Amino acid sequence: MVSRESKTSSPRRANKADRVARGSGEQRAERKVRKTRPLDAVTLRDLALSYVARFATTGAKLEAYLARKVRERGVAEDADGRMEELDIAGLVADFAARGYIDDEAYARAKSRDLTQRGYGKRRVEQALWAAGVEEDTRADAAPSEAQAREAAVVMAKKRRFGPFARPDASLLPGDEEPHDQDAQRKLSEKQIAAMLRAGHHYDHVRFILDAPQVSALEEWIEEAREDEAKEGFWDNGD
Repeated sequence: MVSRESKTSSPRRANKADRVARGSGEQRAERKVRKTRPLDAVTLRDLALSYVARFATTGAKLEAYLARKVRERGVAEDADGRMEELDIAGLVADFAARGYIDDEAYARAKSRDLTQRGYGKRRVEQALWAAGVEEDTRADAAPSEAQAREAAVVMAKKRRFGPFARPDASLLPGDEEPHDQDAQRKLSEKQIAAMLRAGHHYDHVRFILDAPQVSALEEWIEEAREDEAKEGFWDNGD
């Protein structure tokens, strides 16, 4: 009877394992060579198609990605041994014309995502600028006053600021403010700084931190919605 231990250590099995390991290593090396092969117009377009299929992006971000790939992999030579001409800007323009990339749609989606997560108008502007979105498009995608207020309230709720705060242990029965005024001042400064870093307007931050209860914030948001609805009514000429 052959023991399990002797089966595992048999020369035949060891040789097979070596062949598999060598084969896997050779396949990985071959794939690496293919990936680092210099780019021509076809492979550049394939890279661009793969990128836009995986990521929501802008023309500027796609152009930067393709330029980086060209720097990393170089440009292929044609049949005469000359470097091929790669028109990255033209490829990006073609993708935009075909609707593969859409800066306006990207800006709207990014703005909506950030505000729903509690970030303010300034952070939205910074994110769109970093993505290469043009100024006019950034302005069109910016959150409205009501949306900016909603985002600020979302952030305050997440961080438990203002009326969302847990009961403070430093409050004594009958007190309206923390017993330690210096500690409360420092806490307020930290909360203001956190909200400002999230891109919110100072007036919004101050209103939220001073709000006596959540219902006051709900009324504050509804007020902005009503104002915007009225503006839309008059803009339509009705």
